[in-house]
This record gives sequence, structure tokens and C-alpha cells, in this order.
Amino acid sequence: MPPRNLNIIIVTAFVSVLCYFAHQRAKTAMIVGNALDLIDAYYVDPVDKEQLLISAMDGMTATLDQHSEYIPQQDYESFQDTLNQEFAGIGIFVEQPEPETPVRVITPLVGSPALEAGILPGDLIVAVDGQDVSTEELREVSKKLKGPVGTEVDLTIKRADETVSISVKRGRIEIESVIGDYRDKDNRWVYRLRDDPSIAYVRLTRFGEKTVRELEQVLKNLDNDFSGLVLDLRGNGGGLLHAAAEVSDMFLNSGKIVSTRIRGGEVEDRFDATDGTLVDTSKPIAILIDNDSASASEIVAACLQDNQRAKIVGTRSYGKGTVQNILPLQYGRSALRLTVARYYRPNGKNIHRGKDATDDDEWGVQPDEGLKVELDEDTIVDLAKRWREASYPSLTTTDNESKKDKVPQNSPSEETSGTTSSDPDTTDPDTTDTNKEPTAKKTSDVAGDLPASDSQQSESDSSGDTPDAVNAEPDQKTGLELDPQLRRAVEYLKQQSSGDPQQPTTA
Repeated sequence: MPPRNLNIIIVTAFVSVLCYFAHQRAKTAMIVGNALDLIDAYYVDPVDKEQLLISAMDGMTATLDQHSEYIPQQDYESFQDTLNQEFAGIGIFVEQPEPETPVRVITPLVGSPALEAGILPGDLIVAVDGQDVSTEELREVSKKLKGPVGTEVDLTIKRADETVSISVKRGRIEIESVIGDYRDKDNRWVYRLRDDPSIAYVRLTRFGEKTVRELEQVLKNLDNDFSGLVLDLRGNGGGLLHAAAEVSDMFLNSGKIVSTRIRGGEVEDRFDATDGTLVDTSKPIAILIDNDSASASEIVAACLQDNQRAKIVGTRSYGKGTVQNILPLQYGRSALRLTVARYYRPNGKNIHRGKDATDDDEWGVQPDEGLKVELDEDTIVDLAKRWREASYPSLTTTDNESKKDKVPQNSPSEETSGTTSSDPDTTDPDTTDTNKEPTAKKTSDVAGDLPASDSQQSESDSSGDTPDAVNAEPDQKTGLELDPQLRRAVEYLKQQSSGDPQQPTTA
């Protein structure tokens, strides 16, 4: 047989094999596509094909674990804003208490265009650029508030019995993820306890794209000028895997940080500490966790606990030991958030809590012996209120308590609709996310993290001046006064710095 004919046969066979496998993959997609077309053509009532697609995708991911999900087009932009810790907008948290009622401002962010323009907590947005939005859905109003940096948006606000017109220039809003104990008179975070400045206090609200840089700057500014450090990871549902690894590395000279294993138990990646730390190894560290500390938070807590670099104080963590990738669909207009690996702490254990796990099973990160401290409901409410008001000083002078109580604990995303806080560059199919909650399960339509992550009021003027956070109200309690877990952590740090290894005995 001539060589030319043999080459033709080989090429033909290769193409045939490719076509066979392509057909096998396409068969399932064809079934779904045909079903959508048939429903659209013959169902007794008109249908929304986009909604049918979302339902089909939700049905597929529902058979997987609770952390895998489809992120539809209308949510994906907000999702990316949250991952990148920034967005273009006016810088407000908003809510819609009832359908077909005006969207209400929860609070403007510190330093935001909205604050400078004079927008106040409780303002009702009834028109945007002359268009009536008083009955529109929150998602639609959010879209109208967003726009390119430097452009202006004209708002018609209903405030008590008057109607106010305000023009706001949109800006680049950054979402903080590293915060302190309180704000100073210039609204800058103070990373020391008000009651005891010798103790450094740093709270991470998420592990986002900018968290590592934020924390590096804070620790460099502190310059080891403290007797002990409290790292507060309570309420932190997770975020980027690489951010958790880099944060852990700031406190270690050597040792394992975390490893990930894919299908079949094969080790996919392993993170090890590198030489050099930002906190002197002689400085004791206490990490605060609770049952909402998940994923990336658990990676940091488990790593520093296993390497005997920090003591864990509080209550058992959430127990999420899986990693998700963000896989773009529709040319980057939507995405699939898919669990692709499990992570393992330095001692080789996976902390994931299975759906049938009991309290007696081994999962999550446990506080060290003698450092478990439970909080009662009243204390939890008081702490949430304190964190909100520290982040958003406008709320300290807002009388509507019911409005503040509705503020979500961890929902980033200003003037946008429903998303999470999680990973890196969302156009990268290898994005690794360790966030606890699925995107669709988060409430958002707000900008930043309301509990105490990122961000007052100017009730009588629009200058943007904020209350002096140092001059607390006479009856306003400090963190140490309100927080038994923080007190236990500080007590431990004091004992360590004084050379007394005995565990604390009181809260």
C-alpha cells in the first residue's frame, strides 16, 4: 500500500474517533436542548427559556454536594465584583423590605460617593435618572445604580415627609476584608484593643483577592509592637484557597499548610510555609472561631493549630473541607461552581462534615483544651450590633433598629444582586474557592460586608464627616466587655507573655 494511502487511513480513523467521542458528549446536551425546545413549543402556558435553562442547571447540580451550583448570568457580574473586592458604583447597602415598595438605603459606606453626596440611612430611592423605580425589584434598581466610574446618577430620594434630589458621581468602591477593633476620629481602623492597646486585634471577614495585601500592610504597620495577637475568624465563611495559604505563611517559618486531593485521593497540590514571618515567633497568637468559620478560615485555624503556632478559642467551626473551581460558561457570561477537591490539614485529616455527621464525629476545627467558650443569644446579637456600628458609623445614630437587624452577616455586593464571597479571577477555569455558602443562597444587593468587614452618617449635612469613633457613647460597651470569647483569648495571651503556661480558668 502506498504511504500516501496509509496516511489517509490513519487520519480518517483519528477523525472518526474524535467524532465518536464528540457525539457521545453531545448526546446528553442534545437531550436537554430538545427538552427545552419541546417545552417551549408545546407547554400549555408561555415559558421563559432562560428560566428553564437555570432550572435544568440547578437540577443537575442539586444531585452533587451543597457547594456546587450554577451561577446564572444575572448573578455572575455581582459574583465577580465580590471576588475582586471592588465594584463601580455609589457605595451603599440597600434592601427592599416588601415587594413593589421603594428600595431603602441601609447605610452608605465610609468614604463613598453616596456618603459625600449626603445619602442617609433610611432614605427611600423612588427614581433613578428621572425614571420611577418605586415599585421595581431590587435587582433592577441595583443595575440602574451601577455604571462606569466617573459618570453621574441622579437620584430622587424620599426622606421622611420630603422629597430630595441628589446627584452622585460613581466611583471605584473597594470592599475591605481586614478590619480592626474600632475606628479612630478619621474613620481609620485601629488594630489594637481599645481596652488594652498592647494586644493587637485583626478580624478577617473573607479571604478575597486583596486580603493578603491588606493583612500584610496591617502587620507591617504593627511592626511586632504588641504583646500578643488576636486573629478573629468568626463569621468568616471562607474564600480563596491561595489567600488562606498565604495568610498562614505569614505566621510560619516552616511546616505544612494544607494539601488538596482530587478524585481517587490523588494529591493535586500542597502548600508549605516559606522562611520568614510577619509576626515574631515569640509573640503568642489566639485565633477566634465559631460555627460560621468555614473553609479558608478553617485552613488557617487548622494550620496554625497543627503547627503549634496559635491556640484556637471559641466554638467548633463549620466543617467544610472541599474546594470549588469556577468554570465559565456561555463565553464567560455565566459559570459553574464545582467541587473539584478536598483539602487536608497538616495532620493529614480532612475536616469536612458529611451530611449524616453527628456531633460525636470528627469534623471541623475544635478549640484547644480549656479554650472553648460558648456565646448566648443576647451576646451574639450585641456583638453583631457592635461590629455593624464599628464598620458603618452611620448606623450608630440611626434610630430604626429593625432596619439594622435585617442587615445580613456576610453579604458583599453593593447595588447589585445576589452573590457570594469567594475566589480569584473568575475567567480562570482553575479558580479555587473554599467559600462556605453557595452563591444563590446569599442575600446581597448591598455593598461590602455588613457585619464587620468593610465600612456613618452625616445626618444634618452632606459633608461626609463622621462621628468620632474614639469618643464612644457612655453606655457603649467595648469588645472586651461584651465578648467572653475575646476575653478568654486575651487572658491566654497575657498568661503566655508573662511566662505563665497555665490555661485560663475564667471567661
